[in-house]
Amino acid sequence: MYGTSKRKPTLMPLVALGALSLAVTLPALSSTVHAAPPVTYTTVTVTSGQTLWSLAEGRTQANGDVQSTVDQIMAANHLHTAALQAGQKLRLPQ
Repeated sequence: MYGTSKRKPTLMPLVALGALSLAVTLPALSSTVHAAPPVTYTTVTVTSGQTLWSLAEGRTQANGDVQSTVDQIMAANHLHTAALQAGQKLRLPQ
């Protein structure tokens, strides 16, 4: 019975697997998920002469991006164009 020695099973593969799973799991568990604050809306009625841009300018902070506000208004109201009609009701983000 030459060359047939029995090897004892070692725990090294299990230790390596445990270390690998800890290395992957711990960062995921320690990260904090921050949810965006809920967006609240005001409903306005469009008057004659108002444009989407003028409504967005009134809702944009001093150093903010008016185009971004226009995009938000269009998305909130499912608008495909910037054309508005007098009497139309729009939801504007606050």
